[in-house]
Amino acid sequence: MTNLLFICSRNQWRSPTAEAMWRRRPGFNVRSAGTSSSARKQVGPADIRWADVIFVMERKHLQRLRAEYARLLEHKLIHVLEIPDDFQYMDAELVDLLESGVGECLGR
Repeated sequence: MTNLLFICSRNQWRSPTAEAMWRRRPGFNVRSAGTSSSARKQVGPADIRWADVIFVMERKHLQRLRAEYARLLEHKLIHVLEIPDDFQYMDAELVDLLESGVGECLGR
């Protein structure tokens, strides 16, 4: 099983959509979290340690992770999906962007 961690700012729309989509796929354990202190579930060191592959929605999320967890991220595979905060939960366009972006990174 591959552990996938999806990260956005508030863990409200983008990362929970990704979690819902990829949780249904065989071979993956999936979590989502946010970088903001107001996130529904804020990313923590245990999430970083758990993850095999980390997907961030924007470059600013990667910068925040590096500022907070540089040492834990040293040997982690991290992908920046470049998906802006313009979508609601399970928005069809968001689903398409996640399907192609994550699928490409995972070779699916």
